[in-house]
Amino acid sequence: MRARMGRRCQTYRVVRLLFLLMVAAGLDAAGSACAQNSGFDLAGNPIDPLKTAGGKVVVLVFVRTDCPISNRYSPTIQKLSAVHAGKAAFWLVYPSKSESAESIRKHGREYGYKIPALRDPQHQLVKESQVEITPEVAVFDANRRLVYHGRIDNLYEDIGRARRVATTHELADAISGALAGKSLAVKATHAVGCYISDLE
Repeated sequence: MRARMGRRCQTYRVVRLLFLLMVAAGLDAAGSACAQNSGFDLAGNPIDPLKTAGGKVVVLVFVRTDCPISNRYSPTIQKLSAVHAGKAAFWLVYPSKSESAESIRKHGREYGYKIPALRDPQHQLVKESQVEITPEVAVFDANRRLVYHGRIDNLYEDIGRARRVATTHELADAISGALAGKSLAVKATHAVGCYISDLE
């Protein structure tokens, strides 16, 4: 009798342990799924900009508050977002862990940004967008497919070397192509700025 009770107790402990391990694994998978492709709004809430777009083209603009090249592009970014309002969802994405929500709000006020901002401290959106630089952009079509990533235009040839005016306009072309459902001739370009891997 004692032997049977012992075996039952042991079986119960094993089943309970297996159950707890399964629950833990399930929670971990769910947490990973929630984190995938998500940044955080300035209140700390997880946001997946591709899921919230409602079938629009999505433009992610990776910037940094203290990057002079990023800041020089603010008029261009705002002009494009205004031109495509209602058709494309623009987001500013700040990949640096050191930039607080308040510093990002201040940056937005200083440069007159009306575009919503996301923090991406875990670089989930960086990976999804295949970007390496700030400033750099990623354009996703209405089916959430990455159709372009790279520079905004060719204003900068290199660090400290800029043209008077840009002669190519890759971001504008990518947005127009994505809205029209056309395949882009140029799907990726190299951007000029600060490497995201060097920011932390």
